[in-house]
Formats: sequence, C-alpha cells, structure tokens
Amino acid sequence: MEIVRELPLDQILLGDCVQLMGMLPTASVHCVFADPPYNLQLRGELRRPDDSLVDGVDEEWDRFTDLPAYDDFTRRWLLECRRLLRKDGTIWVIGSYHNIFRIGAILQDLGFWILNDVVWRKANPMPNFRGRRFTNAHETMIWAARERDSRYKFNYQAMKSLNDDIQMRSDWFIPLCTGAERLRNQHGLKLHPTQKPEALLHRVMLASTSPGDIVLDPFAGTGTTAAVAKRLHRHFISIERHPAYAEAAIGRVRRTKAGEGAGETTPTKRDIPRVPFGSLVERGLIEPGTRVTDKLRRVAATVMADGSLVAGDLQGSIHKVGAALQHAPSCNGWTFWHFERDGALVALDVLRGESAASDAGAL
Repeated sequence: MEIVRELPLDQILLGDCVQLMGMLPTASVHCVFADPPYNLQLRGELRRPDDSLVDGVDEEWDRFTDLPAYDDFTRRWLLECRRLLRKDGTIWVIGSYHNIFRIGAILQDLGFWILNDVVWRKANPMPNFRGRRFTNAHETMIWAARERDSRYKFNYQAMKSLNDDIQMRSDWFIPLCTGAERLRNQHGLKLHPTQKPEALLHRVMLASTSPGDIVLDPFAGTGTTAAVAKRLHRHFISIERHPAYAEAAIGRVRRTKAGEGAGETTPTKRDIPRVPFGSLVERGLIEPGTRVTDKLRRVAATVMADGSLVAGDLQGSIHKVGAALQHAPSCNGWTFWHFERDGALVALDVLRGESAASDAGAL
C-alpha cells in the first residue's frame, strides 16, 4: 500500500476510515470530530410500534454482528486518530446511550485524557414511539486531549462571548438539523439519518481550534464538519465510505463560502504572549513618564525608562508596586494599572494584545 506523503487538505475522501487514516502521516492534525456508528441495529431499538424503522435507519455501516466486533472497530479507528493527532490535539466523539459509554472506556484505555462530557440537548427531539421510556432528548459528546499533559487549546473567551458573556456550560441547547440545512434525496427524504446541525460543529471548532488548524472527520456523512471548517477558515480532511453521502458532501462544501473574518476569536489570557512590561516601554508602546493609576484613581505611579514604576519611595515592577500600595501579598499589574488614552482609562493589559497584533502584522 502506498503511503500518502502530503496531507489531502480540504478534501472528502471516499473509502474505509481506518485504511485511509493509515495512509496519513503521524501527528498531522490538530483536532478530530468523530460521529461513529451508533450500534443501533445491534440494539434493535429504532422501530415504531408497527415494526417499521424510524426514518429508514437501516444503514450497512451500522450493522455489527456482536459487541466485541463493535469494540474492535472502535479501538482501530481511535488508535489511528490518536496517531494522527498532534501532541496537544483534542478529539470530540459524539454518541448516544447505545455506544458512548463503550467508546468512553476505550478512549481511556488507549491513553486519551477526558476533558469534558458535553450534553447536546435537542430542542426538538424525536418522540419515543413505543411510550415505554423517556423521550431520548440528548446526545453526549466526549472531549478529550491526546494525553494527560497535552497543552490543548480551549478558546474560553470565545465561548463566553458566544454565550452572552456568561461562562459556557457543558449542556448545549441546540435544535436538530431541519429546514433548508437538512440534505434530502430526489424523493424528498432525509439523505442521512443522523446529520448533525452546523451550529453544533460551529461551537466545537470555535472552542478547540484556531484559523488554519486541520480538523479530521473519519465519519463525514454529508459533510457538516467540512462545511463548517471551510466557513471558519479551518482546513479539513473528511472520510466517508458511502458514495452517495460523499457526493453530497462534496457538493455541499462547494456551495459553502468562507466567512469574512469568520475564523477570528477573542484571545484568552493563555493566548496572550508573556512579555516583560519593560519590552513594551522600549518599543514605545507606552512612554517613560506616563502616569498610571488604578481603575478608581485612588493610587498613582510613574512609568520609568527601565519598565519599573515609581510611587513615592516605592520602586519596582508593575506587580510589586501594585501589591505594596494595596498592602496585598500579590497583584496582577497588567489589570490593576491603567493609563489614559483619548480621555478614557485603559488597562496595561491592552498593550500586550497590541504588541502581539503588531508582531503578527510584521510577519
């Protein structure tokens, strides 16, 4: 078998996911989103009282002879995902009660480090036709890092902004895929029984990737991951074994336009480079002699040419002087000290973002 040396970026690949992933280079993707077979046929629970299948769910890819066969398949595709992930990469796996607990145990057995289980609460779930159980109104996503010490990406501020400036919780209330977004065949029937809403993938990618990152989807279906990745300026590698689904996914991606500035997110504190305050002074981002105060103008200090602050008899770093004036054991000088700009007080912390933006523009 010939090994692929270059990544097939922004392509829908037709074939078996384990085989095709085996042809890709190690440590080559930043994130994986996987929507694997749910093991529904083996459970035999998707039938109405008249014994007809719900939405025609009779897919060849979801037929397994027994649980050991399903578990073996799960291990094989997860092992390939782990090989392909970069050290600091993460994986999202979505499933229902039929399969997600088995997948979670296998994830841990293989060395993945679980970060969260996220509950997707469906605004419009399918009813329980037999009336013998609760309506199954959610699916579970496991978000895991490649390993325990991975420095994984989490765009905390972007998630907070998406949630009206409130910390994002692990239960996401998002409607099922309906309307024009739902792909249908020539008979007007749903083309794929488990097509995921683009809003779900939007949140996943915004939370855990950056523009230019590579997202792998081993079970592409009708191309939701690929379409959202394109819109958010991420690269994608999508694999699908069903020719009709792959064809639909390719057409869908071609119709999708990359959004203007769609990939940008608000940086978190972790994303802001750790730079000495003195380097900002020497670069002229703040002038020596500038008067800085706390937000309420109760205390003040003067910026020196070496990046220290002077307040009366006190002289030292922005952190040390801030702590001393408050009689506190410590102080984050970046957020405590402010300077005046255009008649308004601005935190020193703003200068770090401006420094990073200036450095990026120079590249």
